[in-house]
Amino acid sequence: MNSYAVAGGAATAIAGTIVQTVVQPATTVPETMWSYPLTPQAFIPVTLLYAVFHVLVLIGVIAFARSGAAGTSRAARAGTSLAIAGTAVLLLAELASIPFHDDPVADAGPSLVGGVFALSVLLTSIGFLMCGVTTLRAGVWQDWRRFVPLATGIWNALLVVVSLTGALAAGVAVYGLCMLLLGVALREPQKPRTTAEVVA
Repeated sequence: MNSYAVAGGAATAIAGTIVQTVVQPATTVPETMWSYPLTPQAFIPVTLLYAVFHVLVLIGVIAFARSGAAGTSRAARAGTSLAIAGTAVLLLAELASIPFHDDPVADAGPSLVGGVFALSVLLTSIGFLMCGVTTLRAGVWQDWRRFVPLATGIWNALLVVVSLTGALAAGVAVYGLCMLLLGVALREPQKPRTTAEVVA
C-alpha cells in the first residue's frame, strides 16, 4: 500500500505545481468564483481527478498507521486515527464541492464546503503532529524517515495560513511532497526498535 502513497503524493505535487505556475497565472476566472482558477467546466473533471489522488493518499496514510512506525501508544493510535479521518474528510470535501462548480465563493454551499476543507486540514494537522511526536519516540524509524510524519503535521498546520494567500496550490504541492516522502519511507525496510516506547 506504500506505492499508493507515492503515486498519490507525486500526483498531488505535480498537479499543485501545474496549477500554481501554469493555470493560475493564465486564468480569466475571478477569485470570487468557487472554481478559481479553473473554469466551471474544467472544475468537475479536475476535482474528480483530485479525488482519486486523495484515495491513493488515504490508502498510504492507512498503511502508515498499520506499519507501527508511530508506535502502539494511545497517543500514536489517536494521532494516526485523526490523520486518517482528516484525509477521508478531505476526500469527501473534494466530492462535495462539485455541485457548486459555478457558484460564487460567498454563497452558502461553497462556504459550507470550505468549512469541511478547513476541518480536514485541522484533523490532519493534529493527527500528524501527534503521531509525528510518537514516531520520534518509538524509535522504529531512525533515519530521515522519523521526521516525515512531524514535518507533514507542521506543514498541514501552515496550510491554514497559506490558504489565505495566492499560493494555496503551491502549498498543496508541498503537501503532496510530504505524502510522497511518507510513501517512500514506508517502502524502506523497517528497523528493530532500539528504545523503549513511551506510553502516553
